[in-house]
Amino acid sequence: MQEYDDLKRLTEEAESDISKAQGGNKAAGTRVRKQMQQIKQAAQAVRNKVLEMRVVE
Repeated sequence: MQEYDDLKRLTEEAESDISKAQGGNKAAGTRVRKQMQQIKQAAQAVRNKVLEMRVVE
């Protein structure tokens, strides 16, 4: 499922910035917040796709 692959990719991309943000890097914290919003949207897309699959069955 393409939507799930997108969600995994976004999560993996955020990993390094999360480590930097924990170290006190404010710019990385800003990037993490932006990435978390994208992850939220991607998770919603996965939920919608699963619902579509369930309705079709």
